[in-house]
Amino acid sequence: MDFQAGILQDGSPMESLEKQLICPICLEMFSKPVVILPCQHNLCRKCANDVFQAANPYWQSRGSLISGGRFRCPSCRHEVLLDRHGVYGLQRNLLVENIIDIYKQECSSRPLKKGEHPMCKEHEDERINIYCVTCEVPTCSMCKVFGAHKDCEVAPLQTIFQGQKTELNNCISMLVAGNDRIQTIISQLEDSCQSTEENSEAAKRELCARFDALAALLEEKKSELLQRISHEQGDKTAFIQSLICQYKEQLEKSSRLVETAVQAAEETGGAAFLMNAKQLIKTIVEASKGGRLEKIEQGYESMDAFSVSLDHLTEAIRALDFDIAEEDEEYFDGEEEEVEE
Repeated sequence: MDFQAGILQDGSPMESLEKQLICPICLEMFSKPVVILPCQHNLCRKCANDVFQAANPYWQSRGSLISGGRFRCPSCRHEVLLDRHGVYGLQRNLLVENIIDIYKQECSSRPLKKGEHPMCKEHEDERINIYCVTCEVPTCSMCKVFGAHKDCEVAPLQTIFQGQKTELNNCISMLVAGNDRIQTIISQLEDSCQSTEENSEAAKRELCARFDALAALLEEKKSELLQRISHEQGDKTAFIQSLICQYKEQLEKSSRLVETAVQAAEETGGAAFLMNAKQLIKTIVEASKGGRLEKIEQGYESMDAFSVSLDHLTEAIRALDFDIAEEDEEYFDGEEEEVEE
């Protein structure tokens, strides 16, 4: 006997009970044995096995060396982990099975009332009991004999019902398997996203380390060149300072000699003047002829020799870019070919 929804009146307690006993996979009342998932939802064992096989296409039957598998509950998407026994390792829900037995006994003891079975609109007293294959609609026997479907091909309603119910169940299984595959892809994409973030952070750290090392090298080179300039500066300024000291000593001697000559020139007595004049004149002449000091060359103070051209380094730094490996080049070339196709 087929226990379809709608046998009992809408809103009755038995109908509410019936809704609780519907499998979310096949949309039929649970068929024994009924298995209970870790999330406390129930499934027919056959439906659970179909979902499990769809989510684990490479899993073999019991006794295989392959260790278990997983699938997601169609009601709450909770991940169910199974051991090597597969669905047969799940616990049976004997309470639900007993309730189904009681429900079926109750339904079998209730007589069908008029109106509880779909009736034909053209023949009000005729129940819809056949299926018009040509028009693809359910109808009654009178419509086939005298009505609009007398020239159509018909089939037993139960046969078509079971066929389409099986087809619908297969479609549901396909959807559930597709959802599991999509969930697997989502998980893979989430893992890829996380890996991308981790790899990006690692690449950033490596890039910063390389640039820090380059900056340290530049700083070290700058210190070295500055030290060379400072050394040259010290040598030149020391030499110039020594010349300044020598010229100051000569200037001081010359100033004292001038002072002595002026005092001699102020002497009014001829005899006194002549006693020292000849030697003084000789000293002045010798001082003017000898003792010429060293001079610095023109441009001696220039530091142009220590100029550095960084144009080539500037261009090289501006041209810095990431290295593309051969595999990456092949990957990008493949993408371009796919786009062209």
